[in-house]
Amino acid sequence: MREIIPPTNCPSCNEVLVWEKDQLFCHNTKCSGKTSKKIEHFASTLKIKGLGPRTVEKLKLIDYFDLYEMPLETMIEALQSEKLGVKLYRETQASKNVDLVQLLPAFSIKLIGRSASAKLCAVINHIDDITEDTCSQAGLGPAATQNLLDWFYEEYTNGLDRLPFSWKTKEKPKAEVIQGIVCISGKLKSYKTKAAATEVLEKMGYLVKSSLTKDVNILVNESGIESAKTRAAQDRGVKIITNLKEII
Repeated sequence: MREIIPPTNCPSCNEVLVWEKDQLFCHNTKCSGKTSKKIEHFASTLKIKGLGPRTVEKLKLIDYFDLYEMPLETMIEALQSEKLGVKLYRETQASKNVDLVQLLPAFSIKLIGRSASAKLCAVINHIDDITEDTCSQAGLGPAATQNLLDWFYEEYTNGLDRLPFSWKTKEKPKAEVIQGIVCISGKLKSYKTKAAATEVLEKMGYLVKSSLTKDVNILVNESGIESAKTRAAQDRGVKIITNLKEII
């Protein structure tokens, strides 16, 4: 049986390989094999069309800055096509507007994919808000948190912060003010149908429930009949009104 001898050096940069859990790794951060794969992943995540392995090679991209600082004329010359060069240049410029939730997974940070990024960006507004505490609030595990913090201090603050991004999350919509939670009991006198009354109440900021749930704080009873809902509302101290015009 032929013996398989594992390599001792990286085939791309000749750096000595390191064994980690029965796998060989190159720890050279400038290794061309690693940087090209990172750029390919970056482009794929940000949906920069046309930036595949062959294009990365033709443009001789070593880091992210090479991509964003490259003039249009250089792209056209490297790709030997005005059409392809212009298209890639436009795609690259458009990618500057991405939201932080899309941007973080593009940097090949272990355990920080789309799901982790979405959780984190739900509790922060800017990349500078990343701390151990905000990671905990977002529900990230210890390993993901450590990987993200390592990347933040070792790579982001050491140069990546100069990349042409806002590093912000999209503005979060303001929560609507709920005026109250309403339940309608019996027939109405002020409106022909419950559906018509519900439409008006919802436009005014009220939530309308079909049953007397625990969160209901207003019961409408225009019929004058003491229904089971009315008695239950009385027992719970829920406000009971006999004319919808009192709140509309």
